[in-house]
Amino acid sequence: MNEKNSLLEECPLDKLCDWQPLYTTTGKYSGLSIFECKHCKLQTLYPRRNQKELYGKDYYQGKADYTYIDERENKKYFQYVWKARVRNIQKYVSSGNFLDIGSSFGGFLESAREEGFQVQGVEISEYASRYANENGIPTFQGSLLDAIFPNDHFSVITMVEVIEHIEEPNHFFKELTRILKPGGLLLLQTANFDGWQAKSEGSNYHYYMPGHVYYYSDTILKKILTNLNFNHFVSYFGVDFPLVAKLQKSRGSFQNWKDYFQWIRISYYHFKSKWKRKGFPITSSYVLYAFKK
Repeated sequence: MNEKNSLLEECPLDKLCDWQPLYTTTGKYSGLSIFECKHCKLQTLYPRRNQKELYGKDYYQGKADYTYIDERENKKYFQYVWKARVRNIQKYVSSGNFLDIGSSFGGFLESAREEGFQVQGVEISEYASRYANENGIPTFQGSLLDAIFPNDHFSVITMVEVIEHIEEPNHFFKELTRILKPGGLLLLQTANFDGWQAKSEGSNYHYYMPGHVYYYSDTILKKILTNLNFNHFVSYFGVDFPLVAKLQKSRGSFQNWKDYFQWIRISYYHFKSKWKRKGFPITSSYVLYAFKK
């Protein structure tokens, strides 16, 4: 594996990673090379595309080969999930400075601000961050490592389907710890590679994408954060908000009454995410709440 030393420096655990070829992906984004550390089981994509080049206007408008949904088109429906998530966060942290990393157009932060939080975004895309700033959501355009926020500044930091995009996770996790207040909440939503869904689908797993560079599990994330002085964790296998919010959000893509039959599939997957087999979740949907000591 080329540049093995640089990948060792990126390691967020013990820098003893022994990277071995695991898969060449066979799913939607086929031909990607996935490596796994034979010690800790952390996975990485290598080689990688330039991450900064992936998130332009075409990424948000469905015109690139690797794309994202433009949340602005169905904001009314996305808000059901955003508001439900903020309500759950407030069970643990009721107010304070709220940072969303990978904040896109700022919709989630709008919901947090409506509940009384002082909000800040970080977004790598100039296209998305410009829109957020123009609409009153303060958003730093670039990497968190370049933002230089004060020590112990945020009560809540959220990363929803973002941590898997991050290169240099060793430095990144340390920066998250530096800027989060003692007692503060770090929310990470990503795929849990402890789950049977990831294990059984293997090289065909849909989460292997050009923009995803590290692949975590519940076990690995807790080890990383425990080493950084986090001492309490709440793992949600599935999501951290009720099914009704998920069903309401799904209506944004419905074209006719028959689409409501999708609620059967959505509900089944929601409850399936709560089941375990041999101690591991059936699906790989996952949200971690981690609290800094």
